[in-house]
Amino acid sequence: MKRRSFLQSSLIGSGLAFTARAATPKMKITRVRYYHVTTSRPMFNQSAHIVTVETDQGITGIGEGGSKDTIEQCAALLIGEDPSRIEHLWQLMYRGYFYPPGREKLHAQGALDMALWDIRGKAFGVPVHELLGGLTREHVECYSTGFPGKGLREASRACIEAGFRAFRTSVSAPGGANAPVNSRHMVQKAHEQCVEIREGVGKGGDWAIDYHTRLDLPDAVRLSTLLEPLEPYFVEDLVRSENPGVYKNVREQVKVPIAVGEQFGDRWDINELVEQRLIDYSRTSIPNCGGLTEFVKLAAICETHYVGLIPHFTGPVSTAALVHACGVFSGPVLMEMTGAGPRSEPHLPQHFDFKNGKLWPNSRPGLGVEFDPARAKLVAEVTQRSQPIPLYRRPDGSITNW
Repeated sequence: MKRRSFLQSSLIGSGLAFTARAATPKMKITRVRYYHVTTSRPMFNQSAHIVTVETDQGITGIGEGGSKDTIEQCAALLIGEDPSRIEHLWQLMYRGYFYPPGREKLHAQGALDMALWDIRGKAFGVPVHELLGGLTREHVECYSTGFPGKGLREASRACIEAGFRAFRTSVSAPGGANAPVNSRHMVQKAHEQCVEIREGVGKGGDWAIDYHTRLDLPDAVRLSTLLEPLEPYFVEDLVRSENPGVYKNVREQVKVPIAVGEQFGDRWDINELVEQRLIDYSRTSIPNCGGLTEFVKLAAICETHYVGLIPHFTGPVSTAALVHACGVFSGPVLMEMTGAGPRSEPHLPQHFDFKNGKLWPNSRPGLGVEFDPARAKLVAEVTQRSQPIPLYRRPDGSITNW
């Protein structure tokens, strides 16, 4: 065997195959397209609409999320840039306008960031999880929200038998969404339902409950106390999220594990909750936090303070991205799925791999997602660069502020 071939084979065997490949060609971003898909949720800041980022070398990245306006603003900053400089482009999108992005714009930034990681993986011919350091787990465990069944006891039992780690329920008003809400009555009803669920999942199963920020603080504490003997895996969003500092009071009174974060954006929304150990699990998700680049940083903060990851459910491309990000995390991970599993996505011939109640990493390059634009509606296209305000940079070229 020739020395060059031997070295390449050795690198492949050590899991560093992509370093032995020829250097990836220099690329520039030439066009960003935004597509509407019929299966997306109606809320634009939780959209599953598709974004593609095209390069002059023929590699196209796929992302998901955002609205037409927010995607156009962020995308105009990327035209002509090198897609491999992912951290730099994240900072450019984050700091490229006068105000730091709100959570709606972060959703769009997250969609584009996702597509940049897809390009990077495809350029090297490896899955994104290899670029993030390699897998720490064989699969990602899931829990189900709304697993079908004739009643809570039967549905929760079937959920565990299908391979899910846990069954999740929620606090709801007896009369429905538009009925007058009696917080104390909701507590009693939720407790009765959770007793049924605990019986359904059995000793070997787990369960959880989302308060949906619907309870007043005293009743959220009261329900948490009632649920202690039933040992929930977590209780979620106990109170409204405008003031994260309230969890200092909550933590003093609640002993069951707390999960918070689905309404939050980047790490600055949740860092104090994590650093002060006011929560046990982060619910922050992709693309809401600003994409894979930001999620990995948030995960590092969580790892430092022994906080696990339970990302809120999201679109299929984003779920594929989360498998890569959560697959390399060293702490506990649980992913949310709705119902008994994923539905068919006509515009995505391939997205994430789900089987037996679990998400499985794969070896497909990039995010491992395929997109059929013929099954979506093109609503925006960006080919011209725009940088409306001057950026200030340090002597080394890194962005310091606007």
